[in-house]
Parts: sequence; C-alpha cells; structure tokens
Amino acid sequence: MSEKFRGIFPPVPTVVDEQGELDTEGMARLLEHVISSGAHGMLILGSGGEFSHFSSAQRKQIAEFCLRHVNHRVPVLIGIACAGTSETIELGLHAQRHGADGVLVVNPYYAKLSEEARYTHYKRVATALETPVFLYNFPELTGQDIGLEVIARLARDVPNIIGVKDTIDNISHTREIINRVHAFRPEFVIFSGYDEYMLDTLLLGGHGGIPATFNFAPHITGGIYDAFLAKDMQTAQRLQQQLAKLSPLYALEQPFFGVIKTAIKLSGVDISTAVVPPALPLNDEKTAQVKNILARISL
Repeated sequence: MSEKFRGIFPPVPTVVDEQGELDTEGMARLLEHVISSGAHGMLILGSGGEFSHFSSAQRKQIAEFCLRHVNHRVPVLIGIACAGTSETIELGLHAQRHGADGVLVVNPYYAKLSEEARYTHYKRVATALETPVFLYNFPELTGQDIGLEVIARLARDVPNIIGVKDTIDNISHTREIINRVHAFRPEFVIFSGYDEYMLDTLLLGGHGGIPATFNFAPHITGGIYDAFLAKDMQTAQRLQQQLAKLSPLYALEQPFFGVIKTAIKLSGVDISTAVVPPALPLNDEKTAQVKNILARISL
C-alpha cells in the first residue's frame, strides 16, 4: 500500500480567478506542468493549496477537478482537514469516492486538544475511510504538535494510517518519529514538510518530501531526490545549496500563497497569481523581491 508514496509530492497551489473561484484552465495547466516536471505524486488542498480559506463545497469541487484531470497518472493526496471530526470524515469520503490515492489530515486547529482527543480524532477519521491516511504535523500553524507519543500510538494501532508529513523546524523531531515508528513499522512513510529538510529526512530513513519549490524549480528538489537515490552526494550538496537560496521566499509574505504563485508564473507557467481572502496578492515591491531571489538560481 505504501510503496507508491515515495519521492516528491509537491503541494500544488489552487489556481483561482480574481473572485476566488477555481480557474480550471490555469489549474489544468499547473497540474500538467507538475506531472511533466517529473513529480512522483502531488498534494492537492494542502497548506499551500489554501484549503483553510475555501468552503467545503469549494474544496470538493477542487478535489473532483484535480482527481479527474490527473486521472491516476501519478498518485494524488487530498487535504481533508477541518476543525471538526465529522466534517473531516465527510471530505475524506468525498475524496475516496472520487479516486484519491490518499488523504492528508492536519490536526484540528483553534481548540487545544488533549493527547487522547488528538488520538481519537485521527483514529475515527482513519476507521471511517478505506483510503490511506497521512498524518500532517504543522504545529506552527495549528498551534499544537500532534505529539510523538500520539504518532507512535496511531502508527501501532491504526493500519490505515500509513505515514506522516512532518512540517516542523526541527529535524530531530522527524528523526525521533523515524526511530520510534520504524522500530515496529518500517514501511511507515515519512515525508518532510519543509523543503530544506528533505535531504536530511532521506538520510535518516525517510521516503521523500512535499516541497512547494518543486512547482517552480523542479530541477532542484527533484534533483536532490534523484541524487540521493544515485548516491551522488556531490550533486545533492550542490543542489541543497541552491535550495538554500530559495528559502527566503517563504518569509516574504504571510501567508506565502501569493509568493509561490508568483514564483510559478515568473518561472514560465502562465497561471493567475490571485489568492483567496483574507490572503493578499503580492505588491510590486514584493514581486520584485521574488524576481531577485529567483535570479540567484538558474531556472
């Protein structure tokens, strides 16, 4: 089950028009770009896909369109997380009906949850679905770490939970997940969330990454993964240093949605850079900063 989840699964931005509605032509263009650039799979409606700013009806429309367009050419993960368990399950069942290869679930946000509540939420979601479930740990945005003990319990108790995306600015956290979980479940998939930790994650025994930079610089993050497989550490090091030059992009605007879309357009993919309120589009000054950062690498 987990063998298909290896390599680069970029979080694909949701292309919208100025009214915040799905731009199907632009979305199709971006999906084709990601596939033709050699992605091993993709994530739709992750953090970079602006899932938290769409209604459930819009999220279903986006998931349906992307799954239909990709048509199983590469595995597709759908982000289904909501603040409540029942709505998360509803979106998960919808993704399952429309052929998602897996679903990604960030822990419930706003209300702080006890360890048992976090465990029970994920167990209920995974038990309700046949589609494989990935945990998504992003404490900077949710305000709460899923927790190493909860991750280990879920990996041990719930077969349908097959992996985790660990988006945390601390590689030792990912290392601890690998050490604890792989001791009894070595096939449990470990994806890095932050682009710059993907190589570290692979070296520690992980399986790939979910890097937004792949959308506009696929030769860098894709190249790092290929170099790792080829045991070409010289190339991996060179590309990692290139990747480091892109990292300032994430700090240009909060949220970073418009930054990624602008970088994609500047790299030659003709898409709208509109974002969904309350996010704001980039102004001219920040667009110029994106150009300057991209100029530090060869696209």
